[in-house]
Amino acid sequence: MSQGLHLSQKMALQQVLAPQLQQSLALLQAPTMELKALVEQELEQNPVLEEAPSTETEPDESASQEVDTSGIDPAEPPSDVNYDSRTEGSNGEPVDEIQAEINRLTQLDQEWREHFSQTNVPNQYSQEDEERRQFMFESIADQSSLQENLLEQLRLTELPDEDRQVTETIIGNIDDHGYLQASVEELAVSTNTAAEKVSEMLGLVQSFYPAGVGARNLRECLMLQMERNEQQNELEYRIVRDHMEALGKRRFPEIARQLNVTVQEVQEAAERIAYLDPRPGREFTPEVNQYIYPEVFVQKVDDDYVVTSNKENQPHLRISNAYKDLMAKAETSAEVREYIRDKIRAGKTLIKSLHQREDTILSIAREIVKQQREFLEHGVSHLKPMTMMQVAEAVGVHETTVSRAVSGKYMQTPQGLFEMKFFFSSGIQTDAGQGISNTSVKDMIADMIRKEDPHNPLSDEKIVELLKEKGIKLARRTVAKYRSELNILVSHLRKVY
Repeated sequence: MSQGLHLSQKMALQQVLAPQLQQSLALLQAPTMELKALVEQELEQNPVLEEAPSTETEPDESASQEVDTSGIDPAEPPSDVNYDSRTEGSNGEPVDEIQAEINRLTQLDQEWREHFSQTNVPNQYSQEDEERRQFMFESIADQSSLQENLLEQLRLTELPDEDRQVTETIIGNIDDHGYLQASVEELAVSTNTAAEKVSEMLGLVQSFYPAGVGARNLRECLMLQMERNEQQNELEYRIVRDHMEALGKRRFPEIARQLNVTVQEVQEAAERIAYLDPRPGREFTPEVNQYIYPEVFVQKVDDDYVVTSNKENQPHLRISNAYKDLMAKAETSAEVREYIRDKIRAGKTLIKSLHQREDTILSIAREIVKQQREFLEHGVSHLKPMTMMQVAEAVGVHETTVSRAVSGKYMQTPQGLFEMKFFFSSGIQTDAGQGISNTSVKDMIADMIRKEDPHNPLSDEKIVELLKEKGIKLARRTVAKYRSELNILVSHLRKVY
């Protein structure tokens, strides 16, 4: 058979999610900040949607006449507003039933506009106020990047044009942490310059501020900082230069033997090395604050725990009244009316999905609180084993729905802020027949190591014995696995000599 492109037809059954279901799943899985972005996108695409003030408790008269969007099947028009029905007007011509309601609302809007135009006076700013505001905005300093700072230092350095171009290329290959991301050979090829000249210009960049910039690895970065402080003859410089790998694994006795010094001297030198900056470019990196908004709050009221949704950071949407002005016009075509009806249906679907998302997360949170009451009372050590399947059966949803609902969501509890996934973990049976979660066991191990004698740290075997005394039977490899997940070193690396 000859090779090439061919057209062929085949029949196959394929399951496809409806757009409404896809939107509902996306909203359910989205955390609060991502949810806001999705809603803002819908607001831009659907003109009949508007965001209601979160502080709004009682809608005004005009808002109360809007289409009720809660608890309505988006496939059907609302019972109080039947867009497809027709009645006859005084002239015998067919008119929408909504027409009379729209005319009344239009009159109300006009009255409100006249009222606010008479009572609301726009804020007037004096020339002095405007100058003060402008001065404030101009006083906000923009933080320069690491590359901009290095180029400014290069500008103050006298260099031939060809050397300046090579140096600019080097600076362009330095990342935000201050490390050079290209080799000397690669830079030599890209600049068509000898490798010796590139190395010379790299040395110039490494003399710039901050100390350690332009390094190709952590070892060189630390050495550059110590060289800047003229510490080449110090013990810590020799440790970094010749025993960096052993230092990273805290093999102090091995380093001491090879350098013919005491373990105490090596440990003190390691403490001084810890004061060096492994990322010299960080001071030029703008700080990005990561905000976490809890989806639900858990508060203790008397002897019970009450779960509430975070209404403040949840988007509140409603169907806008703006479309009625267009619908009220007699010259509005049938195509425009049909377009508005489609947008209303889409808006109702979105609002219904948002309500369903809130109800689902709230139901799951209440079931978590119900099963983890001892955790709320006493902390992580009393966390019970719990699976998503158990919560799904109690709430009446599918296990995948629980997985989507808790993904990236947080719960504010009396014990602190926790990701909702934190509460799901497999369990271990104790000698007393009770279940205890893996998270609780890890917390016990971390607490044991935190309280251990630093000169005689607990081995994994010893931890196994201590857990057995508490009625928890674990294999040594399981303890080693949990310790590794907690980022805790083995006992001989934790030992202080």
